[in-house]
Amino acid sequence: MKKIIQNHVWSISSFIENKNYKFDKKKILIDLPEKFIDEAIYSITNWNNYLPTPLIKLNKLSKELNIKEIFYKDEDKRFNLKSFKALGGAFAVSKIKNEKGNVVVATATAGNHGRSVAWGAKRLGLKCKIFISEFVSEARAEAMRNLESEVIRVKGNYEDSLKECIKQSTKNNWEIVQDVSWEGYEETPKFIMAGYTVMIKEIIDQIKDDKVTHVFLQAGVGGMAASIIAGFAKFSKNIPKFIIVEPEKADCVLKSIKNEKPTSVKISEETIMGGMSCGDVSTVAWKILKTSTNNCLTITDDAISTVVAMLAEAKLSNEKIIGGECAVPGIIALISLFKNKDYINKLDLSSDSKILLFGCEGLTDKKMYKKLLDDGLKKI
Repeated sequence: MKKIIQNHVWSISSFIENKNYKFDKKKILIDLPEKFIDEAIYSITNWNNYLPTPLIKLNKLSKELNIKEIFYKDEDKRFNLKSFKALGGAFAVSKIKNEKGNVVVATATAGNHGRSVAWGAKRLGLKCKIFISEFVSEARAEAMRNLESEVIRVKGNYEDSLKECIKQSTKNNWEIVQDVSWEGYEETPKFIMAGYTVMIKEIIDQIKDDKVTHVFLQAGVGGMAASIIAGFAKFSKNIPKFIIVEPEKADCVLKSIKNEKPTSVKISEETIMGGMSCGDVSTVAWKILKTSTNNCLTITDDAISTVVAMLAEAKLSNEKIIGGECAVPGIIALISLFKNKDYINKLDLSSDSKILLFGCEGLTDKKMYKKLLDDGLKKI
């Protein structure tokens, strides 16, 4: 059988080390307050139908790469929203409802975050306005309409939909529930990030804090990545290496780390990884990421469909896994690193390594998933 690593699709576009790395647990848990994390854990784990999502071992991949273990957090099983985003937006909506009553909530989204906000609003009987760009699929838009939200499509990209959301919300006095922060808007994004830390509490319980050595974190605006780091600061005695993975077409975190300050990236061409197509790092996330990430790297879209198919066909583990386009960057990054011995040495990857990856979404867009799966099946 042809080895996985022999496929021509694997490559790293950019790779940098963070010169300012200095993990400060106390500071991290000030930037994302422990009290928010505690409240999110208590609240979310008491929601109806709450269950921890599976942590799957990619045993076939670990055997080929000669790595001790590779864990994959399967967020396709998160409530009925099939994405980790279900944890953040809905929790933030519940906080806003408790503090401000029957307001109208609004957000801009590439799909999964908006679905979480819409779901949270429906649960609590609030009206919800969702702003999406012209690049968001109609299937994702319909999923949010099915949750009784009004969907407003905006010409341009994600950044344009966010600008319109802010403009309309300011005009109409709607409460913005956004997973990116900016100057003067940071508390709600912290609630959202606190919700994401549920994943780490689950993982620590699932592996008994079994000394994970490397964590690969997808980044759009950086909220999930920063929340995972905060989750480790809160729940784990062990601090692994944190590696940020971004599309080469939307590498705002890498550029910011490289330039040692938040750096905007102009999105001139959309990546398949739509949920990661972001030009600016969140200010709250940046406070954590700037000194807590060890490395940043970027990948192309070339291997997305290949890994979607490999997961579906149980090529990487004993289980068939449904992973969407934003679920696979960590896998792509890990395999691609093994094409370059210098990168392997810099990251101290070895037969003793225990890797954690996040399958952050499952079947959130049937049409997109089928297209990627059909394409990927031709390549494996």
